[in-house]
Amino acid sequence: MRQRRLRAADLFAHGATQAEVARTLGASRQAALIWYRRWQAGGAQALHGAGRAGRRPRLSAAQLNQVEQALLAGARTHGYDTDLWTLARVAQVIWQVTGISYHPGHVWRLLRQLGWTPQRPARRATERNDEQIARWIAEDWPQHPAQRAQAARGHRVLR
Repeated sequence: MRQRRLRAADLFAHGATQAEVARTLGASRQAALIWYRRWQAGGAQALHGAGRAGRRPRLSAAQLNQVEQALLAGARTHGYDTDLWTLARVAQVIWQVTGISYHPGHVWRLLRQLGWTPQRPARRATERNDEQIARWIAEDWPQHPAQRAQAARGHRVLR
């Protein structure tokens, strides 16, 4: 859009009318009128545009990098019991690292900007002992062929 406005400024400078500019650039006459008035008031510089739209980010690029490094270090590093990141935990870490507070409901935007995606932890009992399970499958399970056969057929084995 900026290139289009600057092209309009060039056409105005070469004596084109507003109607000709609108036709040439495929714009409405109202847009050409606005461009012409801005061009008259400030030249081509006035048609460069306002710049960035919307509110400026609260975190600078350097601060965002600091937050990402803190997240990569893991949740346990920041005093949590598990390595699971929740939005509330991330908001707390942002506050600790940068001194800028974010509502947990808005933290996901920052995470998405960093390329992080929502993940769900594997649902496993904390008491689960994979070594003991592997030992049982290797040693105990083969010793019960009748029970193994009944279980395979869908029968419940009573003791």
